[in-house]
Amino acid sequence: MRSARNSFVAAATAALAALGSGCAPGPEAAGPPIAARLTSPGFPPTAAEATARLAQLTTARGRNWESYRREEFGRTWSDETDAPGGRNGCDTRDDVLRRDLTAARTGDRNPCVVLAGTLHDPYTGATHPYSYRRASQIETDHVVALAAAWRAGAYAWTPQRRLTYANDLDVLLAVDKQANQDKGSRTPDKWRPPRRAFWCEYARRWTGIKAKYGLTVTPEERQALSGMLAGCPQ
Repeated sequence: MRSARNSFVAAATAALAALGSGCAPGPEAAGPPIAARLTSPGFPPTAAEATARLAQLTTARGRNWESYRREEFGRTWSDETDAPGGRNGCDTRDDVLRRDLTAARTGDRNPCVVLAGTLHDPYTGATHPYSYRRASQIETDHVVALAAAWRAGAYAWTPQRRLTYANDLDVLLAVDKQANQDKGSRTPDKWRPPRRAFWCEYARRWTGIKAKYGLTVTPEERQALSGMLAGCPQ
């Protein structure tokens, strides 16, 4: 009995010491439970669904481009939204990596954090390794970029809706760094993934995002999306 009591005291003392140390949690720190849902049900839409949704989108020229500021969508990643992946205790970028990397290895005590994995980039077809403590060629892309969303109607949203958009996993993909930078905030009439095999899914995702958030499309953007969707396998 005394041995059991001593073990309990030692464990409690260690726990209190850890709580009082003031150390920030690292990749192996204990993490919260993770929600399984990292995409919305039925997203991205099928080609037929995307074509139908595209027909319902409002056509309009971009507006208020000169007033766009990145911080209008929040200064950092946020878990405090009701979008897919929200309120699961994990950083948005880590949610994207856990979803999009293959052979992803997460922390033993903090399963939010991705320690290693491999990206098979949808935009270029390139393969990129990922390591938690090394610079990589992987970036997190807003498929419909924040600036593009702003021009298409997000300028009129509430700050919380913009924060939700910026952290919505349906809007995000892990992609090749250079391709993401080349893309910038351009719409599909001005930029498409170098890997043509991804055009169909890219158009499905783009259209699904615009429909989900009620964003407008330009005439040229609509024509480009329509052509890309028409090229989807039947």
